Amino acid sequence: MLLRRRTEAPKPNTRPPITYESPDDDDSRCEKCAYGDFPNELLLCDKCDKGFHLFCLRPILVSVPKGSWFCPSCSHHKRPKPFPLVQTKIIDFFRIQRSTDLTQKLTQDNLRKRKRASGLVMSKKRRKLLPFNPTEDPERRLQQMASLATALRASGTEFSDELTYVTGMAPRSANRAVLEKGGMQVLSKEDIETLNLCKRMMNRGEWPPLMVEYDPKEGFTVQADRFIKDLTIITEYVGDVDYLNNRENDDGDSTMTLLHASNPAQSLVVCPYKHGNIARFVNGINNHTADGKKKQNLKCVRYNVNGECRVLLVANRDIARGERLYYDYNGYEKEYPTEHFV
Repeated sequence: MLLRRRTEAPKPNTRPPITYESPDDDDSRCEKCAYGDFPNELLLCDKCDKGFHLFCLRPILVSVPKGSWFCPSCSHHKRPKPFPLVQTKIIDFFRIQRSTDLTQKLTQDNLRKRKRASGLVMSKKRRKLLPFNPTEDPERRLQQMASLATALRASGTEFSDELTYVTGMAPRSANRAVLEKGGMQVLSKEDIETLNLCKRMMNRGEWPPLMVEYDPKEGFTVQADRFIKDLTIITEYVGDVDYLNNRENDDGDSTMTLLHASNPAQSLVVCPYKHGNIARFVNGINNHTADGKKKQNLKCVRYNVNGECRVLLVANRDIARGERLYYDYNGYEKEYPTEHFV
């Protein structure tokens, strides 16, 4: 799986200019590129002892993993086993409200709410966020949910669509947007209503039009399964909330900044390893290349929502069906190494 750290962390060592050595100069060389440069980023398999550059692996690794590591050949890596396309199993996995039949149409009340939210899009003062537009076909929605369940199960993650507060980690009382260094953007009342509408739709099984796919080069990826308008709320970035100080030496692949406090001891991060949702599988752009930057179609924004910090992934342009979703992992700290991203 593509490893990625999306929070403030110790600055990575600056790489020297690339100077290629002869493949025969060193016994420790990469099986992919045949060179032994960047020895600090050369990972040895704990079974066959062959070497691989972190950035030559597909999907790439950003840091040396803790514990044992086995190369693709020794780990016999296979595509994840698909989650059963069975409605009852999917309902149980995502804890969807059973009182709602996935095949029923939206009620007139829901339609009025959605139209009212959509009517707020254009404004002279500012543009408003939009709720996602679920796929009408209930069978296709089941396929979308099953694709996410496949990814969550493969990564050992329990589904959650809310921030979770676990004993021994940061308490909910620590999540105070007023502590943000320099202040945090406040989500308007109208946009909060739109966010809550998205949450209610998901509780009823009205899923965002997204499909999770496994790519041998990028790992799990997320793609639009229907046209998505600019400024649509894609998902909230959720997981267990912890203090940054507890996670600085973590090799976690998806840690996200939640609160960047003036006092570093109060800074918080979201850790989506035990609890999480589809946000964990949205990939980052290579922001060192023009082509990489063109891929970006989402923005990651931290908001003050009723006094608490929340992280939203929002479309920053219209997204066509079948297009993969990407955002810039370096939207805040500018420290995440993306130069080898596909």
